[in-house]
Formats: sequence, structure tokens, C-alpha cells
Amino acid sequence: MIRRLDLLDTADDDITESEVFRLALQHSIAELGCVGGAVYLRGPMSALRLVSSTGLPSSLTRAWEIVDQDGPTATARAVRSCDNVWVAALPADLVEPDAPLLSRSGWFSVPLVDKNRAIGAITCLTGDNEEPTPAQWTFLTSVAQWTMNRLRKMPEPARLRTDLDFTTVGSWEWDVRTGELLWDEAAMTVYQTDPAAFVPGVESWMKVVHPDDLPSTLAAAERTIRTHAPFEAEYRVRRGDGGYTWTRASGHVELDDEGQVARIIGKGWASDAARSTRDTLSRALQHMSDAFLSVDDDWRITFANLEAERVLGSEDEQLFGRDLWDVPALRRMSDLEERCRRGAAQSTATGFDVTMADTGRCYDLRLVPVPSGLTLYFTDVTDRRRREAEQVAAIRTAAERASRTVELTTQLAAATTSQDVVKAVAHRVLPPFDAQGLLVLVIEEQRLVHIGSVGYPSSFLRHMRAAHGMELSHADPAGQAVLTGEPRFYSSRQEWASAFPDGEHRPPTDKEAWAFLPLTASGHTFGVCVIAFDAARRLTSDERTLLITISALVAHALERARLYDAELTRSQELQQALLPLRLPTVPEVTAAARYLPAGETSDVGGDWYDLIPLSAGQVALVIGDVMGHGLPEAATMGRLRTALHTLAALELPPDEIMGHLNDIVGALGEHAYATCLYALYDSTDGSCTMVRAGHPPPLVVRPDGSAYFPEVAANPPLGAAFPPFETTELKLSADSLLVLYTDGLVESPQREIDQGMAQLADLLPRTACCPDLDELCDTVTAGLLPGGQPTHDDAALLIARLHTVADRQMASWDLSEGPEAAGEARRHVREQLAQWHLDDLVMTTELLASELVGNVIRHARGPIGLRLLCSGTDLARSSDRTRLRGPVVGSGLDGVLIHRHQRAVHGLFLLSAPCMGCSSSPSSASSTSRARVSASSCAFAGPSRR
Repeated sequence: MIRRLDLLDTADDDITESEVFRLALQHSIAELGCVGGAVYLRGPMSALRLVSSTGLPSSLTRAWEIVDQDGPTATARAVRSCDNVWVAALPADLVEPDAPLLSRSGWFSVPLVDKNRAIGAITCLTGDNEEPTPAQWTFLTSVAQWTMNRLRKMPEPARLRTDLDFTTVGSWEWDVRTGELLWDEAAMTVYQTDPAAFVPGVESWMKVVHPDDLPSTLAAAERTIRTHAPFEAEYRVRRGDGGYTWTRASGHVELDDEGQVARIIGKGWASDAARSTRDTLSRALQHMSDAFLSVDDDWRITFANLEAERVLGSEDEQLFGRDLWDVPALRRMSDLEERCRRGAAQSTATGFDVTMADTGRCYDLRLVPVPSGLTLYFTDVTDRRRREAEQVAAIRTAAERASRTVELTTQLAAATTSQDVVKAVAHRVLPPFDAQGLLVLVIEEQRLVHIGSVGYPSSFLRHMRAAHGMELSHADPAGQAVLTGEPRFYSSRQEWASAFPDGEHRPPTDKEAWAFLPLTASGHTFGVCVIAFDAARRLTSDERTLLITISALVAHALERARLYDAELTRSQELQQALLPLRLPTVPEVTAAARYLPAGETSDVGGDWYDLIPLSAGQVALVIGDVMGHGLPEAATMGRLRTALHTLAALELPPDEIMGHLNDIVGALGEHAYATCLYALYDSTDGSCTMVRAGHPPPLVVRPDGSAYFPEVAANPPLGAAFPPFETTELKLSADSLLVLYTDGLVESPQREIDQGMAQLADLLPRTACCPDLDELCDTVTAGLLPGGQPTHDDAALLIARLHTVADRQMASWDLSEGPEAAGEARRHVREQLAQWHLDDLVMTTELLASELVGNVIRHARGPIGLRLLCSGTDLARSSDRTRLRGPVVGSGLDGVLIHRHQRAVHGLFLLSAPCMGCSSSPSSASSTSRARVSASSCAFAGPSRR
């Protein structure tokens, strides 16, 4: 540091002012490692003027040739405080015009001080945002002192004149009421007046003032008297040689006891030097690249440079003296005056953008308060704002595309089916590119097959399906994209025609532009994604790159989805194979059913339903749900269906059937559970015996349309229950609807099961009159799952309309309790079959009746009843409701007959030869024997003993 100061002292005494500033800046910058610096000196109108700079580009210094002395900048603060100032790095959101010599590192300023008054400052931009050390501050202060010493040694007029120049200042006092004016000796000198010839009156002053300046000066004095504001005026006074010199005067009022102005006391001094400096500054301002105006407190224009005349008017229009708001270019901006007045009222520099209505150019308008007015700067920022807007738009567009890409990636990751992938692309890709069409084709059997689309006409899609897609070849853009693995872009139909001049493969729809994106995953191209536009569209290189990137994401998601689709298809085929292909047609009921797979999983479910025809006008309606999803659950469901068919064919009581199913589920492990509802309906008397294990209760809709949930005894689920199961017997009217369902139909994450059951009970009465039960099933599922929304769980629905046997199709008799009952049975059978015109079945039916009655007489006791049914197809039934004489061994009467009553077993075996089948089922209250005879129009029921 000492060496640099010593080096500065060796400079020649006759170096110029600019050389002094250059040396001071260079050594300051070099010593502190700064990136650049500038020197400012005081000028008129509270302005600091740039007089020298080093290391700063003109694009930066041009906007800061003049700095407001009262502003917040480091330079202004150093001049005002006569002290060193350090300003750290600016915040990132600070607008650049808010301070001169902006730096993202920080800057310092050292004042140039003479006689305890700063006339300017040295300001430097740092490179590391670190405040100078105390030693560095000492060095900078020494450089500033060296600069001032050099300036003082310069001869006139080499040194730049400043407000610090020694000037004679005179004092004066004016008695407003009497007109007496008193000057001191210095004032006599200022106003070029011989003290001997001076008359102490205001007339003496008026004689020396230039006639052109007198009106404005008197107006200023009158304003001071009227408003008590300080007096400020600049005017010319006549010298002794007849010429004129510029002077300035300022003063303040003194009031009398009544608050009226008594005197104005002030000072006056020669201002030729300041005028000269102002003239120099005015010339600089006159040719500034920015439009510059100054206005007084009444918004009258006091200065306008050439650029201001060009921006606000024309070259010939004179702006000086006009009210600012009378300028047409500014008057057309409705809110400009209000904003400017609001900014001026803040007494701090402010700025905002304005747009000229006639040219459309955008300007940065800066308002800087100065004594007795404002200065206005108009900087043309049209190109800058356009670039900024383009940058912001580009950033926003990139951010939106990145966001949509992230959203697309997220949605593709959640997509499970091919349709999910197509929907994701349509939702996330088409809007940002302003595209209207999407077509996804994949290779199947060397053809491109349509698997999803958006925005394409149905006629085109029907043609694609009818033709099983399109041929895979190089003769069309889709085939080229797949076979080459390279995208194809056509911005218009003309480009398409140019690429395929033979005309065989013209655009198949009315689209006007296309992007054919190959779908490649795992090194294999398996399809193409077509993005189409309704109008001609030339994609930019960035847009094409983004689409190619997106196609890679789509390809991987689609490959995964197609594997899922295949797995889902196999699962659905397995599920359908485990369910009844169709419900049997029986006279006891008319039924329809639906199964709805779960929409959120590819695993098969465990819901099932069944309708099992039984003998003697009976039918079993079953619905169940194996808890869980997957192949084990599906296998359990299949085992339960098979077992239930076998048990129902034995015509065991419902509670015993449920007990056997419970044993099957319990043997599968402690985590295996299932729910089931078994309803045994007897069409001869309208009775329905129900047993449910953990399953929702059925819904009954009466013929009059009223619906209710019957009180059916609740038992624990299969696998958790302990027999016996409690049953409930109901009486149901003919033409009633019996509705069985699983919880997946009425329960979801958004709906409690009670709410779903209430909705089902409300929906069915309004639609129960529908004669088509298939249509009714569709109505119910659509009402409970609107819009075909996927179910959270698989669901099953079974609706049956109940029928009863007509009186003419059934006959019953009470028989004797002795051996003669067999003869009575044969006689009743002969007579009844004759009435039914079934004489061909008399011999067989007599034999069956005789044998069945014999078994009843031997193995039961109590009254014997015989019932004969004519079902119109093939059935004969004999029932005996009696108490067993002996203990029951095994699980049913067949076991009893096999182990204890060989002759009874022999009799049943004999019966099985002439009939379709026979059975005997005991209970604690009765025993029933049944036989079925094949005939074109007959059904037979055998004896029962109670």
C-alpha cells in the first residue's frame, strides 16, 4: 500500500484532471482486487455526475451518468455523510435501476472532501463481497486525499468548478411593509452596486435586475409572502460594464405578532460558475440516449432533452413551459398522472414501466425528487422487456412441460391397463402441444392393431377393427416408424403427400399434421403412438425432443400394461370358468345373476352364486364370498361350490349343509374364512328356509313393490363358526323377488354397508316391475356403481322371481298307519294318474309308491302322508315326515339305511332302477323319502310319516 502511495506522489504536477481520476481508480482497484470503479463529482440540481470510470462497460455506466445526491446509493450516502460507505451484495430480487453500478458482490465509496464538505466520491465494485479491512480503508482515504490535493493545485480554469468554489455571499433584509431594503458590503459586490450611490429601497434592487428576469423574481417574492415558503430565485444583474451576470438569492420570512410577513431576510451570491456547470451538464443531458425532463412543483416542464421531444412529441414541438399533463403522449395514459403524483408524494425515487399508446414502445419511467421539482427519465426497455417476457415464457413453458412430464410419469406409473395408459397420454400430452388426436397401435400377427384412441371418428375405428388393424409395411408412416424405430413428423398434408407420392396411403382422416412416435421398450419396437393435429403444425426441435422422450415413457408403461392386460384376461377367464356358465331354467323360480370383478386388482375374487334344482318343487339359491383375492381363494370358492352341489343333491337340511361347508373351510387353515347364504325355497307352499354365515341378509321385494330385509338369524362366517347353525323359515308370496348379493355391491371406501343396503332397498322397488330380470340386474348394478366405476371388491348379485305350484298339479292324501297303507297308496296313484292322463306311468309309479310306503312303515312311526306332483317334466316324490324309531348313525338317512336296515337299502336300490333317482332324508321331526320318475309331463312325490 505504501509503495502505491509513493508511486502516486511521483506523478507530474501538470497532469490533467482526468489523469488524476484514472490513477486514483486504477490503484484503488488493483490494491483491493475490485472489478471496476467510477468517480462522481457534485453538479447542479442535487446531481452527482460521472466524470471517470475504469473497468466498467458503457452499457452499465450510460444509465448512471447522473446520480441523485439524495438517493440511497453508496455514492450519494458517502457524499452526504462525508464518510466511507460499504454496501454488501444486493438481494437477488432487487430491480437493477434501483442503484448505480450494481454488483452481486458489493461495493464501497470513499468521499472526496475539501474544507469538511464532500464534492464527490470514488466508488468501486468488489469481486468477493468482502468489506475492506481497516488497513484498506486507510489506503483508500489516502488515495482520496491525494486526489483532492492534486485538484487544488490545478490552475484555473483547468480544475472543474464545483459548488465548493469560494464565492462572495452577501446578506440582505427587506421590510415588506415599508419597502426598505438593506444590503451589506458583500451584497453590494454581488449586485454590482456602489455603496455611495445605494438607496435603501427595493427600487435599487429592481434597477439592477435584468428586465426579462424581473417578473419571475417578483412572482417568487409574492409567492413567499403569500405562502410563507422560503424564497428562491435566480436572475441576472447588470454589471458596471453594462453586461449581466447571474446571481442566486434565497431567504426566509419573519412574521409579526399577528402572523403577517414583516420582513424577508436572505443571502445572495454570484452563480455564473454554477450556471456554466449547469450549461455543461445540460448539453450532456440534451444528448443523452434516455429521454430526460425536469418539472417544477406545478408539473411545468423546465427542461426536456432531444430524446424527450422525440418520445413525447415531435422534433418541432417545444415542451419547455408546458404542463406535463398537457402533453398528448402522456395524456393518453389514463393512470399515469395518478401514479406519478403518488410517487412524488413519497419524496423518494421511484419508477415503473409505461407504454406509449401511439408507438407501443415500453419505457422505464424514473421519478427522482429534486429541490423545487422532479426529474423524469424515460429509458426505452421495449427490447429488454420482450426478451425478459420471452425468457419468462420459455421458463414457464419449460416448467409446465416438466410438471406435465412428472405428472405423466406419475400417472403412467399408476396405470395398470392399456386403456389407463391411453387416458394418461390423452390427459397429459395432448393439451400442452395443442393436439387433438391420439392413436395407439401395437403389433399383432404382423399387423398394427388399434388398442386405444382419442379424437378419431368412430367410422375410422370401426374400419380398423373390421380389418383387424393395418398392414405393417414401409408404405405408410406408421409402419415406417415401427420398422425403422425412428419418429416421423409431418407438419401438413402436403408433407405427407411428398413423402408418399404414389398416393396409395393418403391420410385416413381429416387430420392436418402428425407425429408418429415408435414405442420401443427392452430394445424391441412393438407399436407406434400417433399424435395428430386438426390444423397444420410445425413442431420445434425442443417439442420433437420432448415428444420422443415422452414416447419412451409411454412405451415402457404400455409394455407393462399389456402384460397386465394378458394376466387380467386369464384371471377373468378363470373366474368365469369357476362361476355357472348359465343359470338352470326351473319352474320354481325365474332368476338372473351378475358378477362384477374388482377394478383395482388383476387377482380373481372369491364371490360366487348358484341356483340348484331339487326334487319335489324345491330349489336352492346360494351366494357366497371367500375372503381375499387370488388363486387360493378362487380354488376355495370352487371347492365350496362343488361340495354344496353334492350336499344339496342329497337334500340335506340347510343347517347340515352349512355345517359341512364350515368343516371344509376350517380344514384350509386358521386364516381361511368365507361367508355364505343358503336359501331353500319350496314352491308347493311358498316356504323358504334360510341359513346365513356372516353374510349380508337378503332383500325381499313383495308383489306390491314394498321391500324389506327379513330377520334371518346371523351365524359366524364359515371357518369361524361352531355348529349347529340357526335357520330361519319365511313365507314368501308368489311373484316376490328374492335378492341375494355380496358386500362388494353395497360397500366401498366411500360408502358404509348400511348406506349401500338402504340404497339397494330404495332402488329395487322402483324397478321391480321390470319383467326382464337381466335388465333389472343391469339397472341395479348401474345404480349402485354409477358410470361403470370400478369396484373396490368383486361383487355378485342373484335376483329370483318366485313361483308356486298350481293346485291342479299337486295331490296329497293321509294314509293308514298299518300295512294296508301300501294298497291305499297304489289306489290313489292309479286314480290321480288317470286324471292327469298319464296312464303309461301307472305301473312304475305304483311300484315306487308301494316300496316307499313300505320303508316308511318299517323305519318310522306316526301318521303317513303321500303327495304326488305333476311338474310338467319328470318328477315323482314321496315324503314321510315321521319320527325315527331308532338312533341315527352317520351323517344322514343313507348311512342309517346302509348300516342298520339292509332291507330298506335293498328296497331303495331296487327303486333306483325304474326311476331317475331316490332319496330319504330324516330330521328330528320327520323323515322324507323321494323318488323321481322320468316322463314327458309328470312329477311324483312319495309318502311321508309325521
